[in-house]
Amino acid sequence: MARLELEKLTKRYGEFHAARDVSLDVAEGEFVVLLGPSGCGKTTTLRMIAGFVEPTSGSVRIGGRDVTLLPPWKRNTGLVFQNYALFPHLTVGQNVAFGLEMRKVPAGEIGGKVKEALRLVQLGHLEDRLPRQLSGGQQQRVALARALAFRPDVLLLDEPLSNLDAKLRNDVRVEIRNLQQRLGITTVMVTHDQEEALTMADRLVVMRSGAIRQIGTQRDLYERPADHFVADFVGRSSFLSGTMSGDELRTDGGLTIRCAKSVSGPAVVAVRPERVFVGSEAISGQDNAFKGEVEFVSYLGGMIDIHVRLSPEDRVIAQVPNHDTSLPEVGETVHVGWAATSAVFPADAELRE
Repeated sequence: MARLELEKLTKRYGEFHAARDVSLDVAEGEFVVLLGPSGCGKTTTLRMIAGFVEPTSGSVRIGGRDVTLLPPWKRNTGLVFQNYALFPHLTVGQNVAFGLEMRKVPAGEIGGKVKEALRLVQLGHLEDRLPRQLSGGQQQRVALARALAFRPDVLLLDEPLSNLDAKLRNDVRVEIRNLQQRLGITTVMVTHDQEEALTMADRLVVMRSGAIRQIGTQRDLYERPADHFVADFVGRSSFLSGTMSGDELRTDGGLTIRCAKSVSGPAVVAVRPERVFVGSEAISGQDNAFKGEVEFVSYLGGMIDIHVRLSPEDRVIAQVPNHDTSLPEVGETVHVGWAATSAVFPADAELRE
């Protein structure tokens, strides 16, 4: 394992910036996730770390060594591709051995390293099978074993779970995280799936339009989002837009919302669904309390989402535990309330469109 340092890493295609001044310090053994929507620059950044994309400017350092201009095979990074990139005509063992052979590992050492890598991912009994004889989860683990076989300084994961079904994805992400912690390997993963990111990462890096918007732990980003975009992308929020005066937001729908922070001019407040109380009677003890009409009720198993229209322009979602009690029906009048929040930001024109 090794420390990974990115300094003002930039990739430009003509006038378009795929990545812009990306600076990041990943500690030895840390698991960092690059998170953002399609086209935000996260995969370009990962491929610059791996050496498959040459940066326009900036630098990449691994273990204190500048590798910016080195080809991929001289960086000692292991990359797991989104589609696994297994050779269909080679067995599991031969696929894992391929990277070792390309790195000129002595032939007498390859067999042992292959068996150890497959043992790590619990596939030692499938060494002689072809990829087409494996499930999606098993193929993913073969790709992971291939990346780990030569003990890379940094492990790079490019949306490694996107081709798996939901149930298997949940299982495999736990396996990857447990393996990463056991080996103590420095890891950078790319995903657009916030649940994956929140489950697996030590720290998250939220990107948009090629640039980093916020770096922090799951709690940092969820409880203290830096801006409207981060609040919208990490977790779920109801957004109420309006104009700020002091610590109060006068919404476009005419509501007065008390906040724990003030910004000047047009603003938006983010309200997390699990922080909204809902009941048939007026909510007491909360900074904000309103009456509204139920627009939609969504049954999610252990939780229930209740969408409440507060005005023609304003709506909030309350998420409540499913205690097998009666739920409000669409069209019913209910009361909602929530505490003043510091998740208040200047209005983001792009997100309001």
